[in-house]
Amino acid sequence: MSQGFAHSQAALRALAQTVLDHAASKGATACEVDVSEGFGQSVSVRRQEVETIEYNRDKGLGVSVYIGQRRGHASSSDFSPAAVRASVEAALSIARFTAEDDCAGLPEARLLATKTMDLDLFHPWDISVEAAIDIARRCEQAAFDVSPMIRNSEGASVSAQTSHFVSANSLGFMGGFATSRHYVSCSVIAGEGDDMQRDDWYVSQRDARKFPDAATVGDYAARRALSRLGARKLKTRKCPVIFEAPLATGLIGSFVHAISGGALYRKTSFLVDSLGKQLFPDFVRISERPHIRGGFASSPFDDDGVATHDREVVKDGVLQGYFLSTYSARKLGLRTTGNAGGAHNLLVQPGRHDLKGLLREMGSGLLVTELLGQGVNYVTGDYSRGAAGYWVEKGEIAYPVEEITIAGNLREMLRGIAAIGNDIEVRGSKQVGSILVERMTIAGS
Repeated sequence: MSQGFAHSQAALRALAQTVLDHAASKGATACEVDVSEGFGQSVSVRRQEVETIEYNRDKGLGVSVYIGQRRGHASSSDFSPAAVRASVEAALSIARFTAEDDCAGLPEARLLATKTMDLDLFHPWDISVEAAIDIARRCEQAAFDVSPMIRNSEGASVSAQTSHFVSANSLGFMGGFATSRHYVSCSVIAGEGDDMQRDDWYVSQRDARKFPDAATVGDYAARRALSRLGARKLKTRKCPVIFEAPLATGLIGSFVHAISGGALYRKTSFLVDSLGKQLFPDFVRISERPHIRGGFASSPFDDDGVATHDREVVKDGVLQGYFLSTYSARKLGLRTTGNAGGAHNLLVQPGRHDLKGLLREMGSGLLVTELLGQGVNYVTGDYSRGAAGYWVEKGEIAYPVEEITIAGNLREMLRGIAAIGNDIEVRGSKQVGSILVERMTIAGS
């Protein structure tokens, strides 16, 4: 046992090698395997009473085998020798009945990661349940202390999670590491009667020592909820729109989805054949940095075992590269970008303004702080989401708004970005400040 894990890294590596050896002995021409284990605890309180205490401990093994160009996959949560052998043999049985796929198979050996890196991703939080409950209570109480208009709570939560894994394949690649991720959150309700509003806030860190005081999370959640009281509807119009930083990551996420291999080779993206084309204004730059120490999406290799590298995805507004796995690259006749499993720390170059500066630059328009529903058609790029936020006049927030829909087309929205803020909230694989879009349709009353 190591750092609370039931299995050491060495044990996971030995298990992965057992899978590779058994697959070869049973006639597989190639094999890849992932073995993982994770555990953690979460607590939540509501109105200072403990609502939930949850413990989780999971493990899993996934194996893909190849018989020529035929692929089979099987998985198990049982690490016993008999279960491991059965998983390999199940995958082989599936492969024998699967149609050949010219694009199936392992990556080219020369592309596989060979260097080990310490990216500072593992900081286990050895916190007792009692201490976690105390943090959650302080977080929620700080929200109630802001104003008597904070009438109710949806709760405050504290979670500590750790995991580790090993990936390996029959070309000699084997790599793995441990990670941690912890969060503190709070959601409260302001107002009474017909004028009630909820809002929330959360912070996430790999290293719990970097958390702000929990009271600041509850305090900010309360102020966000209070600021939404007295919300109005807007009449239908066209105007500039600012996506607050946490929502701007979703806008960039839609762009990433549209230039990812699966959508491209299936031709279910409005950005098919966009490589080398101007998709953004020339001041927009988007970089991928997989090796940021402590980054939420840092990794020396992707899910195929391919080595990751720094690269520019968008430069001077022009698309420089897609997000491709080994398989999707082959389907497109291109080379993998090391993105099996997704993007690795996308950094959108910030502008000179914080959110207040963006409001002044916009003048009059809509600041969106909440989006509802999905409403994105990736084939056409049409975008329509329920929204709430604030109407802005002369660079200042005038009043909160709700029950509106914002609509546009993603291609035009990306080209219509007028400014990007420097108010970055680091919560996941994409780091971007608030985004000002020149013009969208607001559907209201």
